[in-house]
Amino acid sequence: MTPHEPEPHGGTHADTIAQAHQRSQSYGLRPYETPDFGPVAPVDLRSQIEKSQSLFTHALPVMEMLYDQIVNTHSMVILTDTAGLILHSLGDDDFLEKADKVALRPGAVWSEESKGTNAIGTALTEGLPTLVHGDEHFLRANHFLTCSCSPILDPYGKTVGALDVTGDHRGFHKHTMALVRMSAQMIENHLFENAFQDMVRVHFHARQEFIGTIAEGLASFTPGGRFLSANRSGQFQLGLSVGALRAHTFSSLFGLSMGQLFDALRSAPGGVMPLQLSSGVKVWARVEITRSTVVPSGGLMPEARETAVPRRSRLPNAAQPGGLDELDTGDPQMAAVIGKLRKVVGRDIPVMICGETGTGKELLARAIHAESQRQQGPFVAVNCASIPETLFESELFGYEEGAFTGARKKGGIGKMLLANGGTLFLDEIGDMPLHLQVRLLRALQERSVTPLGSNKVIEVDFVLICATNRNLREEVAAGRFREDLYYRLNGLVVRLPALRDRSDLDVVAAKVLARHGGASPPLRIAEPVMRMFASYHWPGNIRQLANLLNTARLMAEGEDEIDVSHLPDDFLDDW
Repeated sequence: MTPHEPEPHGGTHADTIAQAHQRSQSYGLRPYETPDFGPVAPVDLRSQIEKSQSLFTHALPVMEMLYDQIVNTHSMVILTDTAGLILHSLGDDDFLEKADKVALRPGAVWSEESKGTNAIGTALTEGLPTLVHGDEHFLRANHFLTCSCSPILDPYGKTVGALDVTGDHRGFHKHTMALVRMSAQMIENHLFENAFQDMVRVHFHARQEFIGTIAEGLASFTPGGRFLSANRSGQFQLGLSVGALRAHTFSSLFGLSMGQLFDALRSAPGGVMPLQLSSGVKVWARVEITRSTVVPSGGLMPEARETAVPRRSRLPNAAQPGGLDELDTGDPQMAAVIGKLRKVVGRDIPVMICGETGTGKELLARAIHAESQRQQGPFVAVNCASIPETLFESELFGYEEGAFTGARKKGGIGKMLLANGGTLFLDEIGDMPLHLQVRLLRALQERSVTPLGSNKVIEVDFVLICATNRNLREEVAAGRFREDLYYRLNGLVVRLPALRDRSDLDVVAAKVLARHGGASPPLRIAEPVMRMFASYHWPGNIRQLANLLNTARLMAEGEDEIDVSHLPDDFLDDW
């Protein structure tokens, strides 16, 4: 929950648990019975993921970001559909083994009917964020768990799934629920923007610096001004539910006709403008319009997207446009890496980026792409560790209609074909299933792909960049990575230094804060904080730094610098 969103309505926590226990008993469950361990078949799981494809696609990067914030806390991040079926999970290896013993894994159903009182099932039943800790679980077998779950709503307010963090009950942290709720809201915002990408979208907030963050209100309208939908923050700021808002127009909510709005956009396209709500409250707003949007006069608004002000990233460590120069911030190790890359950029030589998690491997890959002759082509990133093995082949190579149960009628375009003419970035390449490494090697050798269920060979042309935090030589020796593929990928190998080993921490911190900040004048980082940063071991590297500073700047709202009191508790506990 953000500071700008109200608490959900409902009874006390004790009431919620008591009612869930009553429902569990009515389903015929008994506390001491053995839980149902039967997962759905892999083909059925793939079919369910296909049915929730939009949710799955937009949730994955948020799940990775959320996991980065709880890594090494004996926890896992879980995504489910509306029935409580676990679609995907990320977690610490030691805890995943424990979770597997109670069927807390992809393919298992965690509805109340199946598992009794638990955060996933109860949150989906109640339609509200739910915490279930220790012996609050109905089944005794689950008493070692603590779970925080939030439903995920589509742009029309319908529940489409749930996001959950589950961990060992001895490691319970009071901030986990807030992280889950914020992450669920991020997913909802991504779903919202995707659903209305061809409509007029208004991003608004009473404070200008919150435009582009998860706290912003989102509202969508037809080009004629008819209201379509609003996210949770938008409903809260407008003081109306989606149902009540459907009777409104842009003019009745923001005091301007669509013609006046388009005139204002022509004079300051993409900029942030002041608007006044019907309640009299002044808000700041940025309006997004697609190039094909028809304005009331009957013409087009071609300049709207081309000249729009770049949005601040919603996800920590997301790359902004720019080449290698932007990454050269004074550290000799980074300067050496960039120097090597300059000699091969544009020569279609595969690049392997090595380094610990969070060191900025994707950021570097995007910079290489931006520096190359293919910069106008697509940059397609694939995280090999986050795609379920049952979906990996179809995600990478694509598939024809009817290739498997649940396949879309028109088939699906694979990532390799999407990257045609540009750059394909395979992150965590060491996690690619062994049997698929053969297909990748063949595709790279023949520079072509054959979608699942098809006999058609499609030529592809892209530059390949891979990244890993594993020692691939050791993986080859252990038989987990093909030696022939290893040498195919090993064009130029560069290693990114860990943040704790870099000499430019102050510059990196300032750049990260500027990218996520937006305050004017920019926030400073107090000297005592920088001294703490300099002596910290940074297990999550730049990604951890970005998450920390993003939280700290919100805590420092209204002040001119970030001091120790603004730092998250988990960082202070670990320092």
